[in-house]
Amino acid sequence: MPEPLVIVFDVNETLSDMGPLADAFEQAGAQRELARLWFATLLRDGFALAASGDNRAFAAIGADALRALLEAERVSGDLDAAVERVMAAMQDLSLHPDIPDGVRALAAAGHRLVTLTNGAAANTDKLLVAADIRDNFELLLSVADAAAWKPAKAAYHYAAAATGADPSGMLLVAVHPWDIHGAARAGLRTAWINRTGSRYPSYFQESDIVVAALTELPDALAAAL
Repeated sequence: MPEPLVIVFDVNETLSDMGPLADAFEQAGAQRELARLWFATLLRDGFALAASGDNRAFAAIGADALRALLEAERVSGDLDAAVERVMAAMQDLSLHPDIPDGVRALAAAGHRLVTLTNGAAANTDKLLVAADIRDNFELLLSVADAAAWKPAKAAYHYAAAATGADPSGMLLVAVHPWDIHGAARAGLRTAWINRTGSRYPSYFQESDIVVAALTELPDALAAAL
């Protein structure tokens, strides 16, 4: 790997702890387990649109998918209020505990740090400002400004163009194997954060680096470099 790297961070679930979304579903009168199903549905439909050549806003897909899911589950009460509650909670998440120290260590090592999300850059900004690590990031990128959502190659090539870097000099950091695979196919190096000890799917291209927390990445990169 070249040094220093442009390190590209996924945001949803990689940086942000989405566990509290279950509370929002419960408060809206739905089962807590629906939080994971909703996010998976949101991603599925966003990917389907990207595959067919469309690029729709994360929040718009999320709100529509959420309404359909709550209706299918026969959640009683005001659906508008329920959708608003969950979508607001999505914009008010916090970082995983390993993120701040990991980010500061990577920045101190001289790497250029950026984010690339399928969501809104404004939400990323809010997340990082709240944790007092926004200044460590050079750019906050969103696929809203790209040709397609991740994991389409166009999303990663957009990040390369925005940073003026060659994909081979970039490293995607994500918890999602589909994101790792997409970045690898686009020519980026990859680092998979496996916080849960999950098995990596055999049908996706393997990650160059695997860590259990972001705080392990600086040492893993130093060894690789």
